[in-house]
Amino acid sequence: MPDFQSRFDSVCQRAREAMQLQTAADTLEWDERTGLPHAAGEYRANQVASLRAIVHGIRTDSSYGDDLTWLMGHATDHNPHSDIRATVECLHRDWDRDRKLPNDLVQRTAEATVRGQQVWDEARKSDDFSLFRNTLNEILDLKREAGERLCEGTDRSAYEALMDEYEPNASVEDLQQVFERVRRPLVKLIEQVTQSEKQPNLKAIEGVFPVQDQRDFSHRVAEAIGFDFDRGRLDETSHPFCTTLGPHDCRILTRYDPHVLSSGLFGTLHEAGHGTYEQGLRTDWFGLPPGSYASLGIHESQSRLWENQVGRSQAFWQWLYRDTQQTFSPQLDEVGLDSFYFAINAVRPSLIRVEADEATYNLHILIRFDLERELIEGSLPIDDLPEAWNARYESDLGIRPDSDADGVLQDVHWSAGLFGYFPTYTLGNLAAAQLFATATEQIGDLDELLARGEFRPLLDWLHQRIHFHGRCFSGNELVQRACGSPLSAEPLTAYLTEKLGRLYDLPRG
Repeated sequence: MPDFQSRFDSVCQRAREAMQLQTAADTLEWDERTGLPHAAGEYRANQVASLRAIVHGIRTDSSYGDDLTWLMGHATDHNPHSDIRATVECLHRDWDRDRKLPNDLVQRTAEATVRGQQVWDEARKSDDFSLFRNTLNEILDLKREAGERLCEGTDRSAYEALMDEYEPNASVEDLQQVFERVRRPLVKLIEQVTQSEKQPNLKAIEGVFPVQDQRDFSHRVAEAIGFDFDRGRLDETSHPFCTTLGPHDCRILTRYDPHVLSSGLFGTLHEAGHGTYEQGLRTDWFGLPPGSYASLGIHESQSRLWENQVGRSQAFWQWLYRDTQQTFSPQLDEVGLDSFYFAINAVRPSLIRVEADEATYNLHILIRFDLERELIEGSLPIDDLPEAWNARYESDLGIRPDSDADGVLQDVHWSAGLFGYFPTYTLGNLAAAQLFATATEQIGDLDELLARGEFRPLLDWLHQRIHFHGRCFSGNELVQRACGSPLSAEPLTAYLTEKLGRLYDLPRG
């Protein structure tokens, strides 16, 4: 009878084989999002679907499951958070989840979502939801079926079962309670800011900013904060994202607006934050839980921390602004640092989530959280989606989209089948604020370091407390261990209240 080590080695080998094929499919999807000829889309969908089906077959193989089940019964001698115990428990959990989905459903979903992203891109360019309607309906049907299969025999809803892929064990009820603790103080703060007599001059960050200059500038900034270009690259796409194609191959993508400098730069900072997390994972465990990210909420905490707590800080711009002025002269020659800093931290309701300010951003997420839940539940007919979207923006943010491109078509997620993904953005915002506050206490004068362009101490702190552990701890456990307290809304609301209070001269208390 095989001993523990031989069975463990066997399941690790099969998990690594699955990851090799998964990253091959991911590479094809990266190529599809960055430069695939339009006519090649259908064949690419077939290629990706075939690979996804093979990966699913490996990960749901009965003998693989038998070995994992046996290992589960013999892993109790290992520390609950050890690499070995985490590998066994996480792989068994993944196997138990994946085996509920038939291979045919996985393959059809992969085909539909690759095509879906292509159709979405065309619909967005054409500003016409009707071009995407039938494709989205097909994807919805597939994801509903997946959710219903995954929640069978549990007390969870189909939407919660889908959400579980991104944020394990999260429940709608818990998220609604957390989100309400965020929403109420933010709505009050946004109202105060809007009514303040002191307002930024947004012309400070508008003008003509040549795209090639932005490319070079974004590359320098991403490298400065710690993104390793020997193990990654920066490219462009219609919707920014980050994907890892191997232990030393992390791809980040952004987009540039020649008239707004902040769009491309903060998109780059956000994706570089994702990238530093991926590059901080242990390469010797690549393809296995200790070398994988803990949850998407934790992943988002890394991107939002570098984009906001660092990238929108006064100390960061004390370091970067002279370079910025030189790069984008004469546009910024007459714009002082204080005016620029105020402008990039302006609070104003806007239509586009990825360009939203820190205070209103979470309202964008709550809208999507509610709408996608209703879509999966079937209480929101797909033909009513554009109007439901517009009505929520009008009621929650006081503005109404006048186009599908700036409304229901602005995000790529649903075309990629990522239902249940959006809540992780707000969880990431909460964790980012809490982690940064703790890092500030433990590292010392973080503002002084940032003002000198010394980012390594913060990156090392995150590496030691978050990146290194992979999936050996849950997202909530990582925050608890790093900060000494559970995930909370208070650090984010305190951070925004203090920062915006100074900028807008708001009354204290």
